[in-house]
Amino acid sequence: MNIFRLLGDMSHLVAIVVLLLKIWKTRSCAGISGKTQVMFLLVFVTRYLDLVTNFISLYNTTMKIFFISSSAATIFLMYFKFKATYDSNHDTFRAEFLIVPVGGLAFLVNHDFSPLEILWTFSIYLESVAILPQLFLISKTGEAESITSHYLFSLGSYRALYLLNWIYRYYSDGFYDLIAIVAGCVQTILYCDFFYLYVTKVLKGKQLTLPA
Repeated sequence: MNIFRLLGDMSHLVAIVVLLLKIWKTRSCAGISGKTQVMFLLVFVTRYLDLVTNFISLYNTTMKIFFISSSAATIFLMYFKFKATYDSNHDTFRAEFLIVPVGGLAFLVNHDFSPLEILWTFSIYLESVAILPQLFLISKTGEAESITSHYLFSLGSYRALYLLNWIYRYYSDGFYDLIAIVAGCVQTILYCDFFYLYVTKVLKGKQLTLPA
């Protein structure tokens, strides 16, 4: 494991912990897209189906379990425990417009036409666009709480660091995964506007608000 992947994993962990603490401490999931969280759970479940059949390392197994369980916990908090605070009126992005095309693409473009490989590919494609309902929600409300901004910044940083990981692996090992690289580029591009607003507003102590 290289430093970029490790930092990417840590950034991902920070994002999830920040989100769970935000929901638990405020007793509210306002400003968080439930549809994005459901898609993230779908990403992790379809990606880590090999959890019980393919042991790589304790670190790898622990991370897989954490990502699945934390996503499930987030959904439980949003749709059950703090359901009254869930902003369904603004979380209106049509998730099926992402899931169905991504599923079709996974069948057409993959490394190997086998069930596990297609589901892994589906998870990679879906993760690249799963943040769109969250960004759409922010665009509808026109603002995001600082803690929500920190969550999104950590989440975006995770994917950007993973791109550096792929570059490092290409030059050090001669290995690359075109599907993961292209999907990672798409995901990072989707965060670009948010990164700009985060640096110019949130880091200066201002609330993230979108231009009118």
